[in-house]
Amino acid sequence: MAATAVRYLRSVGAPTTATAPATSAASAPPRPALRAVRDDERAPLDPAEFRAVLGHFASGVTVITAPGEPEPAGFACQSFASLSLDPPLVAFMVGRTSTTWPRIARAGVFCVNILGAGQGALCRGFAVSGGDKFAGVSYGPAPATGAPRLAEVPAWIDCTVHAVHTGGDHLIVVGKVEALGTDPAAAECGPLLFHRGAFRQFSH
Repeated sequence: MAATAVRYLRSVGAPTTATAPATSAASAPPRPALRAVRDDERAPLDPAEFRAVLGHFASGVTVITAPGEPEPAGFACQSFASLSLDPPLVAFMVGRTSTTWPRIARAGVFCVNILGAGQGALCRGFAVSGGDKFAGVSYGPAPATGAPRLAEVPAWIDCTVHAVHTGGDHLIVVGKVEALGTDPAAAECGPLLFHRGAFRQFSH
């Protein structure tokens, strides 16, 4: 829960105080030599080409929110996925340089707001950095955690932070689902999709 996120924050700000169990020199496996990755070992990928190719994978769009003071925290996120049915877990990825993530980590909880067709402007509002992203946005507290549940979204998932893993220049945040629900009327409009750098809508 919140302790997981707090441990993450401490790990990036100060050395951990945890110590490994004592082992004898005879039983300890040899430790590999550590070194930096050389330039000739890096994959010869152009970042622009990487984005362009992966942009062919269409994804849904969400807004991840968390309670906070003086205002809540939130950011637009397309890298969201269901992870486990038993226990119920979901995951999202966030850049390690994100200024919103530390606020979510401190809260230890979050709500995944799944956006529907026609909510592109709402997504853009949460995609910007800085400012009050919630200005003019209707929301209420999610039932389990109190994280902002945005009005008129097709579906929402209320979570506590379960684990945080590193993944290159991003963090992989795993959430334990505490509550979830849908708005049938909003769901009738279909999902908001992101494909090749633009918002799309599903057509039958």
